Amino acid sequence: MQAVKLLLNKSRKIVITTHYRPDGDAMGSSLALYSFFKLKGHDVSLITPSDYPDFLNWLPNNDQVINFEAEPGKSTVLVNQAEIVFCLDYNSLNRIEKMEPLLRDSKAVKILIDHHLFPEDVFTHSFSYSSASSTSELIFQFIDSLGESGMIDKSIAECIYCGIMTDTNSFRYSSMKADTHRIIARLMEAGAENYRIHEHVYDSSTENRLRLLGYALKEKLCVLNDYRTAYIALSEAELQMFNFKTGDTEGLVNYALSIDGIRMAAFFSEKEGMVKISFRSKGDFSVQELSSEHFSGGGHRNASGGKSNSNLDEAIRKFLKILPDYKEKLMKG
Repeated sequence: MQAVKLLLNKSRKIVITTHYRPDGDAMGSSLALYSFFKLKGHDVSLITPSDYPDFLNWLPNNDQVINFEAEPGKSTVLVNQAEIVFCLDYNSLNRIEKMEPLLRDSKAVKILIDHHLFPEDVFTHSFSYSSASSTSELIFQFIDSLGESGMIDKSIAECIYCGIMTDTNSFRYSSMKADTHRIIARLMEAGAENYRIHEHVYDSSTENRLRLLGYALKEKLCVLNDYRTAYIALSEAELQMFNFKTGDTEGLVNYALSIDGIRMAAFFSEKEGMVKISFRSKGDFSVQELSSEHFSGGGHRNASGGKSNSNLDEAIRKFLKILPDYKEKLMKG
């Protein structure tokens, strides 16, 4: 922290980045840090590698976000001019997809703030704590460690609250420790309106999103009781049937995991010639281990992601083929 404090003791050109297809924690942590640095007088930009769900557009300063896919030229100039690049909510530069070469070539000081396992050894300074509930929680602690928690206003507090809320499935995961609840209390004291944030994120679905959810649960949910596993798979054609938009399948995997007796759930989605996979688990079964070993993925023990360059059917066949290797662990408990 002392080295970072020295870096930030005068106005700097700062770029904040987060992972491809940012979720609530990615955007909450990034926009919280963006707002904080603006208050401190830094020249700060926030660049995302792609778009993100509409239900996050209410976040304060969302209109200042630069989408690399939409504005690659502007993004490149800003990264090349940056003195410091903050890397939030991702542990490896390959998580930013097409932005990866740009950041690898950057001469800026790179500062990682993240809670995923096994961070890549490319960052000048790393604040990496896999036991944290979210990167947003770490942003609160980062600001607090700078001695600046008094600057957390309503805008910053709402961003951090949103990030913690979404990455803990509304405060339900084991990563929610007593200290995290104390942070939530401080955010509410700073002006974060918990009910309003929840409404923005969870009670603002489009009709198409709800119809997609109904279709997925009625027609596409597969339950494998012999492995205490359930999965949902949607092809690109099926997604387009419901005019799919980024974020429409957010949280879908959790419905499969909510079935009584199920210990692992997976969601497969086919988009742009690639299959993206979300894994969730209960207890001590590690989907991080499964996804990293078989699907070029990673994340947390109970929440991880992966991908496959094959088609949807082949990805599912591979998943089903490896299940017997994990049967003993899945059937425990």
